[in-house]
Amino acid sequence: MKIVVIGAGPGGLAAAMMLQSKGHDVHVYEKQPFVGGRNSKFQLGDFTFDTGPTFLSMIHIAEELFTFAGKNLYDYIDVIELKDMYRLIFQDDQLDMIRDRDEMYKRLEAFAPGEGEGYLRFMNDTKRKMDRLTPILQSKMDRFHHYLRPKVIKALPQLSLNKSLYDVLSDYFSNESVKYAFTFQSKYLGMSPWECPGAFSILSFMEHDTGVFHPKGGVNQLSEAMAKAAVEAGATIHLSAGVEKLLTEGRKVKGIRLESGEDIQADEVVVNGDFAHVMTKLVEPGLLKKYSKKKLKKKKFSCSTFMLYLGLDTIYDEPHHTIVFSDDYAKFVKGMTKTFELPDDPSIYIQNASVTDDTLAPKGKSALYVLAPVANNQSGIDWEEHQDDFRELVLDTLERKTGFQNVRQHIEVERMITPKQWEEDLYVYEGATFNLGHQLTQMMVLRPHNEFDELKHCWLVGGGTHPGSGLPTILESARITTNAILSKEKHTHKTIPHQEKGSAS
Repeated sequence: MKIVVIGAGPGGLAAAMMLQSKGHDVHVYEKQPFVGGRNSKFQLGDFTFDTGPTFLSMIHIAEELFTFAGKNLYDYIDVIELKDMYRLIFQDDQLDMIRDRDEMYKRLEAFAPGEGEGYLRFMNDTKRKMDRLTPILQSKMDRFHHYLRPKVIKALPQLSLNKSLYDVLSDYFSNESVKYAFTFQSKYLGMSPWECPGAFSILSFMEHDTGVFHPKGGVNQLSEAMAKAAVEAGATIHLSAGVEKLLTEGRKVKGIRLESGEDIQADEVVVNGDFAHVMTKLVEPGLLKKYSKKKLKKKKFSCSTFMLYLGLDTIYDEPHHTIVFSDDYAKFVKGMTKTFELPDDPSIYIQNASVTDDTLAPKGKSALYVLAPVANNQSGIDWEEHQDDFRELVLDTLERKTGFQNVRQHIEVERMITPKQWEEDLYVYEGATFNLGHQLTQMMVLRPHNEFDELKHCWLVGGGTHPGSGLPTILESARITTNAILSKEKHTHKTIPHQEKGSAS
């Protein structure tokens, strides 16, 4: 078959690599002059930055996808495990999180006596939950009858349908800071821990169970590796080749029209662009019913992010990853997800990757990545008016609460991305960098299907489809969609194997 993939993000590249390895003629069309989408890199002078994801966890998923494509992941990337996964800074204290279970127990006991036992219970209980939920996370959930599969029925009680993520962790911990240490991962979905479904307790479990990694050169190297492997197998990646629209005949997708005016015919089209952006910009008006422009406006979307990328003339002896919590974290999260207010005391995340990786900056210098979660563009915030003041607030927070003292004095080069730029320059609907929200009304069968149900010969990969947002889960979406395409075409190849260990978003 001739298969067209729209978008060279990690989901599209993973699907292209796997489908091409089975003999299909795969063509990837990417609007930007580079691969990776939000999982790409960019240069500021001699400094290299990841655009988006900076955490690589659940690396076994990437290993499996490369194996299926007849490749070895480690022929393409050099991966470093971070012994100390990240530092968490609270109002009055800090806690360094580590994968080693015995050491983590000791650190928790020193931080908040009695919480070490809760940690051990959490890890043991959530391992059982993970084992039960794996079939949902690794299988199509396109029809309501899929809930009737025996393995799914067995898993449903583990969804904690009546509890939020914060509620679930409150069963294990009493100290508020420790609860935040195991629930802040809801931000990977762009959600509040008080709203995020309790099933997502698997997020912090998977970090502690499988570790956090850094590929030399940045997490963007995973996309670069998949692109290289796909091309080696015979796929063609067309850069600076934006797609203007889907070519349809009734509800059948027949191919794509490029912005250049060229029509490309295809047997199947895999959509890896931002879901809501594609459905509002590339599909003929009036063709969609469930995901029309009007109905998409009513969907719940994740938060956005305010980004600072700083090339510094020095290296700070600070951790690779640091998360700083607002003094009133609940208020901060409410402002981000409910009242759509700019915070006066933001939570921020800092990646100081140059302490691990000397390829990102010249000797003696460093590439610093600073992220502040903020409301998406449904908030109506005028970022042209507020961006400079907010930059100062973020840098004040950085200097006041962390070891990155006097950072302003060391900035050589800088780039800023606001929610406005995410939407206008990077084609992210409403600037919602983590895509559709993961409320129960937008999960599993109620999320856009991998085999898109509104258009025939159209498939979805990425954070806007099942199983959801986050780099490992996006790779799972590519695995699910690839298996479905191979199965539908009665392909003789076996489906892509999974290891015993599950995956999560």
